[in-house]
Amino acid sequence: MNFEDLYHQYKNLVYNLSLQYVQNIEDAEEITQDVFLSVHNGLDAFMHKASTSTWIYRITINKCLDFQKAKQRKKRITNLFSIFGGKGNALQFDHPDWNHPGILLEHKSALENLFKHINQLPHNQKTVLILSKIEQKSQVEIADIMNLSTKAVESLMQRAKKNLKENYLPTKDT
Repeated sequence: MNFEDLYHQYKNLVYNLSLQYVQNIEDAEEITQDVFLSVHNGLDAFMHKASTSTWIYRITINKCLDFQKAKQRKKRITNLFSIFGGKGNALQFDHPDWNHPGILLEHKSALENLFKHINQLPHNQKTVLILSKIEQKSQVEIADIMNLSTKAVESLMQRAKKNLKENYLPTKDT
């Protein structure tokens, strides 16, 4: 498969996965460019030990993590949740009743809070959660993408859920 075919087949996957990590349209676009630059440069060396999609998932996840680390080092993070507001970045909901301003505000607040807690998870837990719940990947696919055993993926998912439950979901006392 040539680069152009790979790009057209995987551009949406890369962009959407990047967006899940950084929650910022411009950053996701930048990561997508970086991923495809790496794909282009590494295409001749790609050994096909893994499937092409697995290879591209790994590159994307690594680029997302590298991007986040670089941003933190440079202290350029001003608002991780710009996708939920601002010019041209408003989150769109598909349900017709969700277009009411009060409901949009409620969902915006809930999503900001959820992503705040997801972003605080250790990188492996965050990756497993995004691949499973947002990208709808199976444990076997996630294990392949992350180069882990399925038991390790299962364990990471359980820890991620436990951490979110403890830190995100309100207790009955509050």
